[in-house]
Amino acid sequence: MNAGREMRFAIAAVTLVASGALAQGGRAGSGASRDTTRGFPINDQNIIANCTECHVRDSSGIVQRLSFMRKTPEGWETSIRRMATLNKVPLKPEVARAIVRYLSKNQGLAPAEAQAGRFDAERRMISYRYTSDATTERVCRSCHSMGRVILQRRTRGEWELLVATHRGLYPDADFQAFRRGGPSPADSAPVPHPMDAAISHLARVFPLRTPEWTAWSASMRAPNIEGAWFVSGTEPGRGPFFGRTVITKTAGSDDEFTTRTTYRYAKDGKAVTRTGKSIVYTGFQWRGRSMESPADSGMREVMSIEPGWQEMSGRWFTGGYDEIGMDVSFSRVTGGVMVGGVSHRGLKSNTKDQDLTIVGANLPTQVAAGAIDFGPGVRVTRVTRATADSITLKIDVDSGAAVGPRDLFVAGASRRGGVAVYDKVSRIKVTPLAGLARTGGVGFPKQFQQFDAIAWSNGADNKPDTDDDFEIGLVDAAWSVEEYGVTYADDDVKFVGKIDTHGLFTPSVDGPNPLRSGNRNNIGDVWVVAAWQPADKGARPMRARAQLIVTVPLYVRFVSARTAP
Repeated sequence: MNAGREMRFAIAAVTLVASGALAQGGRAGSGASRDTTRGFPINDQNIIANCTECHVRDSSGIVQRLSFMRKTPEGWETSIRRMATLNKVPLKPEVARAIVRYLSKNQGLAPAEAQAGRFDAERRMISYRYTSDATTERVCRSCHSMGRVILQRRTRGEWELLVATHRGLYPDADFQAFRRGGPSPADSAPVPHPMDAAISHLARVFPLRTPEWTAWSASMRAPNIEGAWFVSGTEPGRGPFFGRTVITKTAGSDDEFTTRTTYRYAKDGKAVTRTGKSIVYTGFQWRGRSMESPADSGMREVMSIEPGWQEMSGRWFTGGYDEIGMDVSFSRVTGGVMVGGVSHRGLKSNTKDQDLTIVGANLPTQVAAGAIDFGPGVRVTRVTRATADSITLKIDVDSGAAVGPRDLFVAGASRRGGVAVYDKVSRIKVTPLAGLARTGGVGFPKQFQQFDAIAWSNGADNKPDTDDDFEIGLVDAAWSVEEYGVTYADDDVKFVGKIDTHGLFTPSVDGPNPLRSGNRNNIGDVWVVAAWQPADKGARPMRARAQLIVTVPLYVRFVSARTAP
C-alpha cells in the first residue's frame, strides 16, 4: 500500500470512528434518531474507479457517504476539491468535471429547493436571516454563509457526519459554534448541545428525499434554450444596460452552449460584446464564463432558468472575493413586441422636450407618437428614431402630472413601472448603506467596494421613508471619504484607501504599516460621502453617506467553488 493510499484510508477511518458511523451507507445515530432513508444508486464509472477505494459500494450501487446527499454543482465541486487536497485523490480535471456533472444531475436540487439559497451560488453580499431556527443559524453562520447549508439535502446520519467532519478538521468549531452556550460541563442538563439541536432541525427540514426532487428528477431534461434572448441588468457604478444574447448548442452535447452577448449601458452608451461557454446542470442551473477578449480573465455566470424556458436570471461576477459583478436577466425573444426597459426612469414634471429611449425586441420601426402611452399628463411629441431594438422619443410632461411610477405601453406590449414622474429630487441615498473592503495586494487579493448615489422622490405625500417613495435613478455625485470617529485621534481616513470619481473604493495594501502608530494594519471605519448639486435653479446641494469597514484579508478561506465550463 503506497503512502497516498495509507493517508486516504487513515483519514476515512478517523472520520468514521469519530462520528460513530455505520460501515454501510454512512448512516449514524440509533433509536428514534436513526434515518433509514434509502440512498441513491451510483453507477458512474468515474466515481466507481476513483471514489470507492474509500467509499464502499455495495451490490445495489449504494456508495457510502456519496449516495446519501444532494448538492448544487458548487457543493459537489467543493467536496471533490477537499478529497484531492486532504486525501490526495489523483483526479484529472476532465474526470473531476465529469463527476460533478453526474452527481449534479442525479443528486442535485430541484428549482424550488435551490431558490432560497441562490444568493450563495451567485456570491451576493447580502444580510440573509434564516428565521426557521435561531440555534441552527447561529451554529452554521459562525463560520460561513447559511446559504451553503440550505443548498444541501442529507440523511440524518449524513448531517451528523458533516458536523463530525467539521469538528475533526476545525477543532475550534466546538468553542466557536457547536458546543458554545450548551449544557453544563457535566453534560447532565436536559438541554441539548447547539450542534445536536441543529442536526435535528436540518435532518427534519432538509432531508435527502423530498417531493420537490421526486417530481423534478422524474421530468428533468436538457433545456431548450437555443436562440435569441433579450438581456437586461444593472452593474454597480455603471447603471442599467440592455442588449441581446444568442445561445447556440455545442455540437454533440445537450447541456453545453456557446454565447455571444452584446449590450449597451444606458448611462454613457458604451457597447460591450462578450463571448462565452456554459453548462446547464440539473436542467436549470446555468454555470458559465464569458469574456470581452481572449486576454480577458472573464466573468463567471451563475443563473437559474425558470420553468418553461422563457426567463432566466442571476449574477455575473469576478474579483478576488467575487465582489465585482452585475445582476442579469434574460427573456426569450419570440415573434411579439418586447419592451425591455428605458434609457432612464425619471421624467420630470413641468418639463418639455425630454429625451427617452425605449429598448426591447421586435419593436415597430414605423410607430406614431400617439401610439406610445405613458398615462395622463405625459405626452410623446415625436419619434426621432425607431429600430427593432430601440425607439427614441421626445416627451412633454405637464406641471399637473401625478408623481409616481407609470406603466409604459407600446404596440400591444407593456413595461410595468417602466418610468416614474417626479416633481423634484427629494434626497439622494448611497448604496450599499454599509460596505466592506479588505486590504490586499501583497500576500492576498484586495476586496473592492463599489458605491452608487441614487436620487429618490418622497412621493405624493412628500414625506420621506413612506410607502409611496420611489427611486428616480443614478446621479453623478462627487465622492469623498471622511473620518468615522471611533477612537481618540482616529486617523483611519489617511490609511485605509481611496475612492475614485465613480464611487469605487480601493483599499490599501495588507500587512503592518510602519508609518502608522503602533505599526498597525491599514484597516478602520470611514464614512463614504456622496455630494450632488441638482440642476434646478436655486436648489441646495445634497449629501448622503454610508459606512465602510476596511478590514484584513481572509487569511483562512473555505474552498471557493469555481464551477464553470
